[in-house]
Amino acid sequence: MTEMTEERAQKLARQLKLIVLLLVVAPALVLGILMEFRFKSLEEDLNLYEPSMRDEARMDIDTLPWHPVMGQTLYVPAYSHIYHQDNKPRLLTVTLSIRNTDRENEIVVSSVKYYDTSGNEKRSMLKSPLKLGPLASTEFVIEQSDKSGGSGASFIVHWQSGRPVTHPVVETVMIDTSNDQGISFVRPATVLDENSQAGPKGQ
Repeated sequence: MTEMTEERAQKLARQLKLIVLLLVVAPALVLGILMEFRFKSLEEDLNLYEPSMRDEARMDIDTLPWHPVMGQTLYVPAYSHIYHQDNKPRLLTVTLSIRNTDRENEIVVSSVKYYDTSGNEKRSMLKSPLKLGPLASTEFVIEQSDKSGGSGASFIVHWQSGRPVTHPVVETVMIDTSNDQGISFVRPATVLDENSQAGPKGQ
């Protein structure tokens, strides 16, 4: 009788394991496989844009297509590194984002220049004016390995429009994920001049 009871208990345990396998483990495996295929499909469908990419909404132009009636010169803080733990520098990747917020009208970004901590111009980020269509945006990246700007780096950005428009959103995003504890922060632009001339002061 005892042997029969033990055999029955073992059989019942095997049946329970099979039920758990069918009801829990197998669906989890199937779900994991489906999710992996789904993520791969999403990655293939995503339209990933390279920084400063050009297309119909973001186009280089030779001359302004209209007489400017509105514009700004903006100062945008940038940090190619910050300090931590005994003043050790932590290098950051800097992304300058320029977003046309107007839903109907284009703007032209006529100048983007990068300056270091001492206020020296390092380089111009634009070879020619860049037209941004309604709600279009563009980015400029300072790589993490580029130490030339320093902790007090900045961009000077000038934009114009042929009609009254809503002001663009211009900001920098700093990020580093190389260590166990990542860091990221955003800094908005400050208006230096309100004007509609062909370029900012000193251009």
